[in-house]
Amino acid sequence: MKIYTKKGDQGQTSLFGGQKVAKHEHRIDAYGTVDELNSVIGVVRSHKIDAQIDGWLQTVQHQLFVLGSDLATPQSREVRIDRISEKEITFLEERIDEMDEQLPALKNFILPGGTKGASFLHLARTVCRRAERITVACAEHDIISEWTIKYLNRLSDFLFMLGRFENFKSGKEDIPWIAE
Repeated sequence: MKIYTKKGDQGQTSLFGGQKVAKHEHRIDAYGTVDELNSVIGVVRSHKIDAQIDGWLQTVQHQLFVLGSDLATPQSREVRIDRISEKEITFLEERIDEMDEQLPALKNFILPGGTKGASFLHLARTVCRRAERITVACAEHDIISEWTIKYLNRLSDFLFMLGRFENFKSGKEDIPWIAE
């Protein structure tokens, strides 16, 4: 099987279900940014990080593939695929609560950084926020599942907490932001 098809050479691509759209459409930008986020999480996982965190991130990577497929498949199509649901959001919320019980209370804004893993988790959070903004813009023109936007919102919170948790597990303190 060849990796290239040449079907996109004219600036069009096909959604699941066969509908052709321009590659600059919000929907394409949304699932492309989700793919970028998944890649950043892959970078996080390539660094020495806590095993529990690595396991959670592997689960999230699988969820992001489902999310990408969800975004690439118009709701009106009869194509049957897995879609993001409340179950994935609950997974994130339970992990956030678990971390929150162990972390020191947050009293200030913090600067992104710390260990390499935590630094890339903060980068992943910003990519996630961008994916969320693009998906919200897409929802103004296309039917997008309410769970998709909720998932991205919760995922950015999860990634923020995970950055803090990685620093905590590594014995590295968060650096508070202090207005000058």
